[in-house]
Amino acid sequence: MKKYYRTLLFLLTLSAIQVHAQDLAHYKRVVKEISSSRYQGRGYAKGGANKAGKFLKKEYKKAGVDEVTLQYFTIDINTFCGKMEMWADGNKLRAGVDFSMREYSPGIHGEFPVYHVDTLNFDADRMFADLQKPEYCNALVCCDFWFSYNHREAFSRLQKAGECTNAGLLQTWPSPIKFYKAYGERTVDKPIVWVTPEAIEGVKTVRVNVDNRFLKGYELFNVIAKVSGERHDSCYVFTAHYDHLGNLGKKVFYAGANDNASGTAAIVTLAAYYAKHRPPYDMYFISFSGEDANLRGSEFYAEHPIVPLEQIRYLFNIDMIGDNSPILYCEVSDEGLCGYRLFEQINGERHHFKKLNKGDLAGNSDHYPFAKRHVPCIFLENQEGCAFPYYHTIYDNWEHAVFDSYEPVFHLVTDFIERY
Repeated sequence: MKKYYRTLLFLLTLSAIQVHAQDLAHYKRVVKEISSSRYQGRGYAKGGANKAGKFLKKEYKKAGVDEVTLQYFTIDINTFCGKMEMWADGNKLRAGVDFSMREYSPGIHGEFPVYHVDTLNFDADRMFADLQKPEYCNALVCCDFWFSYNHREAFSRLQKAGECTNAGLLQTWPSPIKFYKAYGERTVDKPIVWVTPEAIEGVKTVRVNVDNRFLKGYELFNVIAKVSGERHDSCYVFTAHYDHLGNLGKKVFYAGANDNASGTAAIVTLAAYYAKHRPPYDMYFISFSGEDANLRGSEFYAEHPIVPLEQIRYLFNIDMIGDNSPILYCEVSDEGLCGYRLFEQINGERHHFKKLNKGDLAGNSDHYPFAKRHVPCIFLENQEGCAFPYYHTIYDNWEHAVFDSYEPVFHLVTDFIERY
């Protein structure tokens, strides 16, 4: 009899391990798929975001959820899917490696002198006087991004049409060069090019050939899946954005394996888990689009919820967990603080992470539209690991994908729901 029980225990343990492995395999498959070239960085110009949304709709259905609906909305957005070329003193620079564009920059074409700002002895009046000299007519003004940010009153004048004769700005950023944000809901008067210090140091002239395309009324959609629980008067909500930065020219795209294929894949596997283990409350899994366009998808949903926001027991926003830091970063709404103490208690008991680090609430991801509407919610993100430096660079791809945080996040969330 003892041998029978030992065999039964072994088989149950093996079964649990196999289910566990299948979840991780499912997670990896979704990350690999939506960070592939098929979706061109899940941006807007080439329809990559919407292609990814249609894939997710199929994934939710395969996971066994009860309903999948698409919630449509529109945005205005600046894109770069045409020519993307730059030369520094005749040396060709690499898009996404040596240079990129600010998200709200117009296109730029031509050859320009470079005016290097004297940051050690900076004098704004002298800079403006220098730019009146014939040799700097129509120049691109070059300096470190943070320096220009700290002297933004002077540099904002350089960006206004008619204020100065400069053609635009070259802002230096250390490698790996970033596509800083995708909040290009407008374009400014003059172009801004990001460039590594090494690529522009001592350069006298640059030639630039960059196309932009401003899309008005571009249609996107949120993908909303539902698993019905025993009760329908309250619900849990899981969110993650599936869009990303898209293209930088015709050949370069930002795969976004960590940001945010990782969170997207996590809520797909959570949907599959709860479809097999029916919960006491309804569960909604919302894959948002438009996050990288100033949280437009989540803001639209919060304004047009399919269930009243006051019925949400707790909302989990999972963003950038494709990393290996032992510390999990969190942001929590005021109404979610009681739940956060339970998160800390569970983590202390089961050691999913070495520590939970609670930061100040900010409008940096899709929890924010809910937090400001008094929904109990938490934002989960894994920072300071080996993948985090690749944030918003072309190196955030499948080759640099990390999977260490998926399982502890999965169990932290499911443990919380069991006890909340």
